[in-house]
Amino acid sequence: MNLIKVSDHITSWLSEYCQNAKMSGFIIGISGGVDSALTSILCANTSKKVILLSMPIRQTKSEFQRANDHIANMKTRFPNIESIEVNLTESFSQIELSLPKDVLYNNLAMANTRSRLRMLTLYAIGQANNLLVAGTGNKVEDFGVGFYTKYGDGGVDISPIADLTKTQVWQLSEHLEVINSIVIAKPTDGLFEDGRSDEDQIGASYSELEWAMDFKGIESELTDREIDVLSIYRKLNTINQHKMSPIPVCIIPDIWK
Repeated sequence: MNLIKVSDHITSWLSEYCQNAKMSGFIIGISGGVDSALTSILCANTSKKVILLSMPIRQTKSEFQRANDHIANMKTRFPNIESIEVNLTESFSQIELSLPKDVLYNNLAMANTRSRLRMLTLYAIGQANNLLVAGTGNKVEDFGVGFYTKYGDGGVDISPIADLTKTQVWQLSEHLEVINSIVIAKPTDGLFEDGRSDEDQIGASYSELEWAMDFKGIESELTDREIDVLSIYRKLNTINQHKMSPIPVCIIPDIWK
């Protein structure tokens, strides 16, 4: 990958889109992960206004610290950076008080609720500041296994890195000098209090998923692990098509209208 060309291309694309949309800049949710860190640098390189938004909800100490370290580093590097911290723990607790118990006991439903609360916060602050919500999903998450929350971190205005695999995200992040603690951190969506990683949830690493996404070989020649990974990928790609495909619209025949 030509790191300089790719970086410049994404930055130019962001600038042009922002200008055509008559917006002032970008807002990004900073999680302490490499995807949001890279996205924020690419947005900052446009020289337009950028707000880095930290939204902890009972966050692990390591995730919260990495997010703060990245924000501090960005402020030393870019004059167009602002940051806001909105602790959503109390808001999330209030939502918990209002929901039926069967929902509270569904860990995935509550994890996705965290993500959707953050989306709401991003759009409220973004709209008040005339900013575009920049998505942080990569190609494997967005178009491979659908590893994101519908109307949560999937609710964005633009997706700057969605054509990059996770491996390419790491490469570009090193090139653009994302702090090392973030580059080497095990990927996690930060939606569970036990700090489980993406690999813990998916059952495969990003490099394995990238292999499965591109696989066009002979299945009878695969190892047992490769067969397992391909099965994981195909299962997630299938069940998450509702996220990756346009929302179905019931078309009414003209004769009935």
